[in-house]
Amino acid sequence: MTSTPRARATMSDVAAASGVSLKTVSRVVNGVGYVSAETLETVQAAIEQLGFRRNEFARQLRQGTTATIGLVLEDVADPFYSVLTRAVEDVALSQDYLLLSASSAEDAARSRRIIESFSSRGADGLIIAPARGTDPAFLQAELDAGCSMVFVDRPVPGIRADTVLAENRGGAARGAAHLIAHGHRRIAFFGDAASVYTATERLAGYRDALSAAGVESDDELVVMAVPHDEANGAVIDAVLDLDDPPTAIFAGNNRWSVLLLRHLKARGIRPLPAFLGFDDFELGDVLDPGITVIAQNPAAMGQLAAELLLRRVSGDDRPTQHIQLETRLIERGSGEIAGPFSAC
Repeated sequence: MTSTPRARATMSDVAAASGVSLKTVSRVVNGVGYVSAETLETVQAAIEQLGFRRNEFARQLRQGTTATIGLVLEDVADPFYSVLTRAVEDVALSQDYLLLSASSAEDAARSRRIIESFSSRGADGLIIAPARGTDPAFLQAELDAGCSMVFVDRPVPGIRADTVLAENRGGAARGAAHLIAHGHRRIAFFGDAASVYTATERLAGYRDALSAAGVESDDELVVMAVPHDEANGAVIDAVLDLDDPPTAIFAGNNRWSVLLLRHLKARGIRPLPAFLGFDDFELGDVLDPGITVIAQNPAAMGQLAAELLLRRVSGDDRPTQHIQLETRLIERGSGEIAGPFSAC
């Protein structure tokens, strides 16, 4: 025999159970207006007994808000983005907002569907890491329609919206200069697709450091491609097997770091060449040697983005902010392996 689900208790049920008016229950539930201590205790006891929960959706509709924000990232499973997501979620919940999040998979069409879906559900604002190929006109139309936006990790040229980025170019320059200072001149750089903002900025920083040191850039040492285990092995080998091979490797993001380290192990290349990665990653500190990284601060990025967005949602109309967070060099051993031009 199938049981009928019990209907959710209403404020009218609470009023009947406690012997007070509906208006009095509303005062207790919403914390507005005077209620005597005795009445408060009676109503709260009825609420507990009936399992009453306030209908937040109805309340928010009356207030003209859904108390919901959306987060659109490349891949919520990526360690960098997962930390960022948690930081956004913490800020949202602290202000009684619900967070919706989804992965664009670096697909502009998929990203657009997600944004349209969040907007159609009444999200008060969006935090977006723009997928490559995103149409600025589409985003501008959403902004013009009243949707607040903050961009993280990557900007959108021509769009006036708050942006929170990492110091990509400067951080990459610091990383390459670190390898150069340890005696390396043949430094391979593996970055994401050239259409990705962060990848081109980090490549520019790498080249800045070479130029500042008087080291000629060699295009044979540069790979700009989406890191996929099944597709990049031959590309990596082509660089490692050059007649004049690299003595150091600079991985342009955490996915490239993991892919390269696995490939080096599979080939039995020991000891490791000097190695430095942009982005920290899990277990990078426990490898032997530990992996030297240029570390971003995704938690700070997420927190700032969420705070900026919720201020905009609340009506803040100050000029847009473009924040660039500093990166830091963490030395663990792999980036300090001496090269052929080391003074030591």
